[in-house]
Amino acid sequence: MKILIISSYTDTWNSVRPEAEIFIGLVKLGVDVTLMTEGDAEYVSRFEENGVKVIDFHPKKKLEWSAIRRIRSELKQGGYDALYMFNNKAITNGLFAAIGLPVKTISYRGQTGNIYWYDPTSYLTHLHPRLDAIICVANAVRDDLHLQSRLPKENIVTVYKGHSLDWYQDQPADLSEFGIPSDGFVVGCVANDRPRKGLPVLLEASKLLPQDKDIYFLLVGNGMDSDHIQALIQESPMAERIKVAGHRKDAPALIAACNVSVLPSIKREGLPKTVIEAMAYGTAVIVSATGGSTELIVDGESGIRVEPGDVNAISSGIITLEEDRELCARMGEAGKNRILTHFSTEKSALDTLEFLNKLVVTKR
Repeated sequence: MKILIISSYTDTWNSVRPEAEIFIGLVKLGVDVTLMTEGDAEYVSRFEENGVKVIDFHPKKKLEWSAIRRIRSELKQGGYDALYMFNNKAITNGLFAAIGLPVKTISYRGQTGNIYWYDPTSYLTHLHPRLDAIICVANAVRDDLHLQSRLPKENIVTVYKGHSLDWYQDQPADLSEFGIPSDGFVVGCVANDRPRKGLPVLLEASKLLPQDKDIYFLLVGNGMDSDHIQALIQESPMAERIKVAGHRKDAPALIAACNVSVLPSIKREGLPKTVIEAMAYGTAVIVSATGGSTELIVDGESGIRVEPGDVNAISSGIITLEEDRELCARMGEAGKNRILTHFSTEKSALDTLEFLNKLVVTKR
């Protein structure tokens, strides 16, 4: 099996690692892997040390004729069985490059929404007629694409991005810098200030919590200090106990120090890394039923599921876990075990190879 992958790895080490380790896992399973990516990306050294051949190239535009020629030349010379593309620039240029060539083409899809059969731009990526298959990050994403794509359903599959508990060894942060006492019950939320993340829902839920409880909120992410968010905080009777950390490189250590992590998204999620990180550190999670969030947990055992926008359910979940600290701890430990048993890097590589083998056999 010989595969060409096109993806970008200029993001932080922690952000790219779950995806990158799939390719290293494929090499360990005997696959000949070549990767087109930026040569100065931080992860390149690890790729090369583990047998992934790296070509210093990535398209700069969504449709770039020089990129199409470059990819097509590599496909012709390399004799690849499959071309696997991970972002819109890679997908668009890669699919045009593959026209007329005997290579199976696969795109990656990491979130629900924004792909529709009536949208002409979708036919440049995941609905492109040259595309043979789509690997999705969660079943919710897969099911969403089943409604839009004309590909056979067996060619749109889920492969969860795997994680290793060894990656999450940071010591829980000292939250006293935010004025949070060591015995306070801390509700964390790691998200950027985007409408789909549902931060107003979480802040509305804070209004329903008993004021005599020693509950604190810690908001981590870009835009938390915006006028919009600050105004919503001031409307809450808990305003003085809602702490804003903003963008932090030590976000995992911060959430590891929390009792509960809440992701109140109202739409368009894939398989949220912030939820996985919280579970890996043994922090209990409350997630809304959007995208693949609920696939990460078993409701009532390794997390709490609420309907999107359900303010009452979020506040009720927080109260339940605050009043029963043993339940909170058990739920956090169950979440950690679930990452270990259901979302490992080894399983991601094996599932990817199994699907590629079926696809390439069809080609032959």
